[in-house]
Amino acid sequence: MKKIVLTGLVAFGLASPAFAQATNEQMEMAYNSARNQLGVLKYCQNEGHIDGEAATVQAKLIALIPAPTDTAKGDEAEKTGEAGTVAAMGVNQEIAATAKAQNITEKQFCETVSNAIKQVASQLPK
Repeated sequence: MKKIVLTGLVAFGLASPAFAQATNEQMEMAYNSARNQLGVLKYCQNEGHIDGEAATVQAKLIALIPAPTDTAKGDEAEKTGEAGTVAAMGVNQEIAATAKAQNITEKQFCETVSNAIKQVASQLPK
């Protein structure tokens, strides 16, 4: 699961001059993945595992990705995340099952994702 979460974070590697070289499909995938991560962070916040800082940062990161003309898939990806499911690269995994498989708690999973988002944001130009 860590690989899937980090795949979504790596999509933010596109939040750089590389955007100019990305295809529309890649941009849409990055956007949808970012929206799912926002939903996951909201899930984690609603469950009391993290505060709202990472979700705020994630929303700012999403603003760096050009939104597709039709954002319906992004809306759905975010709702999927809010329901407790990470969706990336065509694979959906429930947070509870992922945490159990990694022998960690949901809180630990959420904290890891939150910290990773904050770290990515700290590396962006000011």
